[in-house]
Amino acid sequence: MQDEPTPEELITAVADFLRGDIAPVVTGHDAFRLRVAINALDLVTRQLRLAARSDAAEAERLSRLLGKQGPLGELNRRLADGIAKGEVDLQTPGLADHLWQTTMDKLAVDQPNYASYRRELEQTER
Repeated sequence: MQDEPTPEELITAVADFLRGDIAPVVTGHDAFRLRVAINALDLVTRQLRLAARSDAAEAERLSRLLGKQGPLGELNRRLADGIAKGEVDLQTPGLADHLWQTTMDKLAVDQPNYASYRRELEQTER
């Protein structure tokens, strides 16, 4: 396994090449498809950079909330089951904060330029 360049660096380089060298000369439907491809590469780059940390934080919050340890997928299934059975609701201490932070972490990967997300980040930084 190579240390350099990282997968994130490789994907970023390809996206930058497409954005800077190819996009200006592509028109019509191909330009749209190229923008979609560039956006997908950017999304994967953000996933590589952010997912491990946000997944670990989510699993930690779920473990505290549910009083159980386990893989993230299993913890989310337990939470969903608890909500479906009425055992967990927004009155459950920590649930609303967990759901909000999970949403913010997912937006950081999926839609980091979303106006409401940016506003919330600015408010929490103050």
